[in-house]
Amino acid sequence: MTLPIILDMDPGIDDAAAIAIAVNNPDFEVRLLTSVAGNVSVDKTTTNELKLLEFFERTDIPVAMGAKQPLKKAYQDAANIHGVSGMEGYDFPPVTTPVDQRDAVSAMVDVLTAAAAPMTIVATGSYTNIANLLTQHPEVKVKIDRFVLMGGSISGGNVSSVAEFNVFTDPDAAKIVFEAGVPIVMIGLDVTLKALISPAAMAKLATLNASGKMLSSLLHSYQDEEAGGKPMHDVNTLFYLLHPEKFTLERYQIDVVTEGPAIGATVADTQNRWSNGRTNADVAVAVDAGYFENWFLASVAKMR
Repeated sequence: MTLPIILDMDPGIDDAAAIAIAVNNPDFEVRLLTSVAGNVSVDKTTTNELKLLEFFERTDIPVAMGAKQPLKKAYQDAANIHGVSGMEGYDFPPVTTPVDQRDAVSAMVDVLTAAAAPMTIVATGSYTNIANLLTQHPEVKVKIDRFVLMGGSISGGNVSSVAEFNVFTDPDAAKIVFEAGVPIVMIGLDVTLKALISPAAMAKLATLNASGKMLSSLLHSYQDEEAGGKPMHDVNTLFYLLHPEKFTLERYQIDVVTEGPAIGATVADTQNRWSNGRTNADVAVAVDAGYFENWFLASVAKMR
């Protein structure tokens, strides 16, 4: 049985790998792909989504352009990590597929309203589109089964000592999402900095097929690196949906800091000092990293 999902993304090299998994795995039915300003500007993230759908011959999936900037905070991209285009390292042909005429929020409302059952929304960029959806169309909350979010951290950040990039990019949107009352699975740096693609795996990736060669080329341009390999932050959301047993989750109340030196921090009440027993998110704190790497290679091996 397939899982219908909406993907809200900002490709971005690790987003590109996540899209590759989502549109090629028969266990997923991607009903909509939306873009948001994050790793690079929204015109570029939209084009990158279209490039990938054309590469994988999945132009049946609509792409709707989303927010150009955060709700309040000044926009700062991550072109230093992903390159000026957001997907440096591989020469994609010019895009010929048109973007959907609906904006991201309108498209999400249409897809959710038409769904026979509540859907999962996977968000791997800033959460601006999701926050706009919740505030402008609160009636669709009942059509959302859960958010699976790449973002946040309860152990330290990657753009400051406490803040992860997606939440830092639009902390006001993140606060709206975490306080919306919709079930949340938070796949943050606590696990994504452990689930790495090693240099040996990257070398193998390039030999698998055309998809592996494309992804390997992107990863070689990816300037996000940890000891032992390159983190595949966004891919972990899909890995979780397929293999939740490979993660350890802990239930916490998450509060998002929206101003001051800790802006963008996702604070977990790990000692139950201020939440009074309330919780709003299942937070991933451990992952089977070895299984992840093998699963990723096996997944790409099944592509064209």
